[in-house]
Amino acid sequence: MSVLAFREIRAKDEAPVFDARFRAEFEALLRWRRDVRRFRRDPVPAELVERALDLACLAPSVGNSQPWRFVSVESEAARDALRANFRRANAAALALQDESRRALYARLKLAGLEEAPVQLAVFCDETTAQGHGLGQASMPETRRYSAVQAIQLLWLALRSEGVGLGWVSILEPEAVARDLAVPEGWRFVAHLCIGWPEAETAVPELERAGWQARTGAGRELVRR
Repeated sequence: MSVLAFREIRAKDEAPVFDARFRAEFEALLRWRRDVRRFRRDPVPAELVERALDLACLAPSVGNSQPWRFVSVESEAARDALRANFRRANAAALALQDESRRALYARLKLAGLEEAPVQLAVFCDETTAQGHGLGQASMPETRRYSAVQAIQLLWLALRSEGVGLGWVSILEPEAVARDLAVPEGWRFVAHLCIGWPEAETAVPELERAGWQARTGAGRELVRR
């Protein structure tokens, strides 16, 4: 079923009631959403990915512009280019690390580019006419924020099916756009590795590796 058809049916229904059980399960979904880097190589059914993409497209967007664009990276040539890109960017990032943390950084597994059976590059179409520019004149970056909203919904939709997602950000954006030959007005936002996780855990991998524990940073409510 398309997103538009779903919306039409939903609009005719009464508003749903989200009970205590649903809220508890929703909290569990959030707590068990992980940035996965270690994948099994088993294929992920195409219809499962399509269903998750439909849900991702229900994300809010500035001016209802829906500027997210998904590119399925399938060919070995395209994947080889991304892996080479990652190696360059990761070497540069390693060199920037403080000497006391460089060895730890080098041991981290920071991408599932070799194993993930499904890989999606996400772009923001910054030239789209949809939305007629509403809400974008003073803050054009809200288009990219909208694309991130779609990524987050995709992440949760996949997790609800038991599928893991890993966001690879250690990449040279211009090289990704060039290698994937996307339209000029598309700006790279994220490369997503998708597949069945090797193991399930509610603890972030970076925390388990000793890189950084989750803290209350950002939770304080500043009042003015």
